[in-house]
Amino acid sequence: MNNSYVKLHIENQVGYIEFFHPSHNSLPSDVLEKLIDTITEAGSNDAIKVIVLKSGGDRTFCAGASFQELINIDSEENGKAFFSGFANLINTMRKCPKFIIGRVQGKAVGGGVGLAASTDYCLTTKYASIKLSELSLAFGPFVIEPAVTRKLGLSNMTQLSMDATNFYSAEWAKEKGLFVEVYETVEALDTAVKIFAENLASYNPEAMKQMKSVFWSGTEHWDDLLIERAAMSGKLALSDFTKETLKRYK
Repeated sequence: MNNSYVKLHIENQVGYIEFFHPSHNSLPSDVLEKLIDTITEAGSNDAIKVIVLKSGGDRTFCAGASFQELINIDSEENGKAFFSGFANLINTMRKCPKFIIGRVQGKAVGGGVGLAASTDYCLTTKYASIKLSELSLAFGPFVIEPAVTRKLGLSNMTQLSMDATNFYSAEWAKEKGLFVEVYETVEALDTAVKIFAENLASYNPEAMKQMKSVFWSGTEHWDDLLIERAAMSGKLALSDFTKETLKRYK
């Protein structure tokens, strides 16, 4: 698999949305836009009662934003637009009228952690360690912070953000509330996801829609907040300190 994609497959009233990028399932702008459009499409499709979000391959779940696009930011406007991709994705997921189950088979870094935190219920393998590396790259996880803090709490978000070079285990993330269950193998994960999603799909869709609204109550201001955070990140990406730091990772 060398070409990126986002695809939707429907089985037993479950919409499986899968994304892939050859660079550790990172999410450049074009893939982010396709993912947003596909989630929106699934949310309005009457043939779908529940959504499963997954990535291709059997290793990294999501490495976050595109590093190449990050180092190419050359203006505050472009920086805001770049970071707004994840802001728009998180807002699309929280406003989707259907439950989104996360299927996380491997490591999640940066925006990948935010993606997992924006699902309504997340199942993983033991290989799904997490890391917020943004501070080590000279900016911060500003856009994803509300979603991650909502799941993990401020204390654990603080720990992840400040300890920006270390991975935390899937079991740690489960204990703190990001993941619901951790499985030994991808096969066991897929079986559990299928059983749970299909069982959920048998419930009253209107009741699930209203429950999702209850679960995300208090986040209505995120439409503005996350875009403000995107502008903050975009401005930092232009600083000399950040540019010099990113050169070392190039």
